[in-house]
Amino acid sequence: MRRIMGSAGLLLLCGIFLGAATAPAHAAGDAVAIDATVDGTPVGEDELLLDPAASPRISVTVHNGTDTVRHVKTIRLSGTALALTFFSYDTTVPFDVPAGQSVTRGFVLDLGQLGAQATGLLPTELEVLDTNRDVIASIGVTGDVRGSAWSVYGVFGLAVFALTVLAWAGALLALARRRLPPNRWQRAMRFLPAGVGTGLVAVISLSVLRVVAPSPGAEVPFVLGAAAAAFALGYLTPHPDADDLPAPPPVDPESTQRITRPVPGGAR
Repeated sequence: MRRIMGSAGLLLLCGIFLGAATAPAHAAGDAVAIDATVDGTPVGEDELLLDPAASPRISVTVHNGTDTVRHVKTIRLSGTALALTFFSYDTTVPFDVPAGQSVTRGFVLDLGQLGAQATGLLPTELEVLDTNRDVIASIGVTGDVRGSAWSVYGVFGLAVFALTVLAWAGALLALARRRLPPNRWQRAMRFLPAGVGTGLVAVISLSVLRVVAPSPGAEVPFVLGAAAAAFALGYLTPHPDADDLPAPPPVDPESTQRITRPVPGGAR
């Protein structure tokens, strides 16, 4: 059980650092950019309301500042958190953008399944893809998803919370029974997964409650701070008494006696 909880915590820590190190995908060329509106509201200036009961009209303008024609095939709307994609909608809208010109296209997006995928504030991106499904340009915004608490993102948060409770219960129970390792660093590592889980729970909770969207600037301080506090707590826990440590198994004296037998010729 201890190994499982420790591995889960370390995997979650790796996921956090991966999310912090992953930058949003931007234009394949700096001279290509996009502007977009959702029901007439410019994307990027404020939080983008995403209601599963609505079918917003999205208008995208691609500005091609290069000297070649850019072939657009797909427009994608996606939301990510902790380096995981929780919703993604691809709409096929093929058109060409001549060199040095801008082209605008609009479409209606059905968000009926969004309520079962995510809820709360999530980093959202609107991307334009070419015929090879490479990103030509993108624009980022904080999406306010009005989904269900039992969505994939909500259940993911509950699972992280359950693992964190188990990690804390295992560490504190071992502390109460004086069964922590004698080495301070080993005791600190025993508490580390619980601290990582606590930071993740804080990040997801603030996202679901629509306080702060998960981003590297919000994730790293919470997770590293909680992990450092738990690590210090484990390091400073009292040393288990020698009398409370498990006694070594008894040794059978007969099993250690050397048995000699006579051999032909009188040698022993």
